[in-house]
Amino acid sequence: MHPSSLPGPHGFGGLGADAFRFVDFLVAAGQTVWQVLPLGPTHDGGSPYQCLSVHAGNARLISLERLVEEGWLPETDGAVIHEAGTADDERVWANLLAGFREHADEAGWRAYEAFLHAQRDWLDDYALFVALREHFHHAPWTGWPVELRDRREDALAEARVCHREAIERVCFQQFVFHRQWHALKAYANARGVLLFGDMPIFVAHDSVDVWVDRRLFNLDAAGQPLVVAGVPPDYFSSTGQRWGNPHYQWDVMAQESYHWWIRRIASHLAMFDLLRIDHFRGFESFWEIPAEHPDAIGGRWVAGPRDALFDALVAHFGSLPLVAEDLGLITDEVHELRDRYRLPGMKILQFAFDGTPDNPYLPHNHVRDCVVYTGTHDNDTSLGWFAGLDASAQGYVEEYLGYPGEGMPWPLIRCAMASPAAMSILPMQDILALDGAHRMNVPGTMEGNWRWRFDWSQVPEGLAARLLQMSRLYGR
Repeated sequence: MHPSSLPGPHGFGGLGADAFRFVDFLVAAGQTVWQVLPLGPTHDGGSPYQCLSVHAGNARLISLERLVEEGWLPETDGAVIHEAGTADDERVWANLLAGFREHADEAGWRAYEAFLHAQRDWLDDYALFVALREHFHHAPWTGWPVELRDRREDALAEARVCHREAIERVCFQQFVFHRQWHALKAYANARGVLLFGDMPIFVAHDSVDVWVDRRLFNLDAAGQPLVVAGVPPDYFSSTGQRWGNPHYQWDVMAQESYHWWIRRIASHLAMFDLLRIDHFRGFESFWEIPAEHPDAIGGRWVAGPRDALFDALVAHFGSLPLVAEDLGLITDEVHELRDRYRLPGMKILQFAFDGTPDNPYLPHNHVRDCVVYTGTHDNDTSLGWFAGLDASAQGYVEEYLGYPGEGMPWPLIRCAMASPAAMSILPMQDILALDGAHRMNVPGTMEGNWRWRFDWSQVPEGLAARLLQMSRLYGR
């Protein structure tokens, strides 16, 4: 469950009291892992897989109320918070920054200055990028004046002076976000709950990462992608998925000893206890689509960095607390790459019931070194999935599950818990037995995604105790 799906006062979940209450719910339910989607600042469409930065946090997740509760702002200033509606309102942050300057104690200032110093290798560029993006009404960086698009030093220096206040506001937002996230992580860790993050393999074209490091991406002279990422036709789409992300210049990254990737993963491991790498198969071979093609059908497979990247990561980090998202069209070479570095893969129960006993997603075929899910954020809810099956398919599912007396999705939850997989992850929608109207994302579509939120009134009495008992029953 993503923090955006938590209840909250501003129409968007976040890192406030409900996040801490959710940790308490997990503890009471005997759950020891909370998996989230990427936490980065999103584009207007809201997809956490298309972010403005690989290092920054989404300011909309910040709890403004906590700033008042912690004494950083006087209670009288709380009125502007409740007027704002969201935590990304520029007027609100101007007031918050002014309040911080006036009311923060010496320890607060020291913490702020230490954050600015520690994160300067990405924060300075990100703050300028956001300030310019706001100035140009969210136009992509390729549409900015050429001197800014191409990062000419004199133009950047002038922009830093002209947009000084906006830059400082963005820096302060990131300080508050990271402070609140690490407070939540410390609270969870102290209660035995690990935080499990998610890192997309690709980055958004309109991002500070591409703007700053154009040499690392396959772009033309104007900064436009020559080829883009996606996947060929699969379970989710008959025309494949054209994601539109630029592809990396892996040869250039290799020449730089994969420093960009080491920085990126280090940044994520500072935020999470575990990390899922989305679209792991792209490290072995990736689907390259000519930028002018409207869909993914005309793409081709191109060799990825393979062992060279992971050897560099192991040399730097030692052990890698990573999970490989190995779904879709997976070859033996992808499995071999994953296994060489002892990375657990993923098993999705909704993919298991095609009628063949050798289906790798069926629990009797699971290995210990994997993570089992009833479904993911890209799947329908398990209740919605089951309702969408025809009678014959439903009958096969019920026969495999032993004709359970429990209603869906609980037999599938029980199946995930009983799997030999080392870890079992359950979507919050399944825990609440919600139908397909509560789905988080439909791959290949642009509208209506990433908006799902739950309410505490949907949590039935005794749910935590039920999960706790089931976890004990299956040795979870």
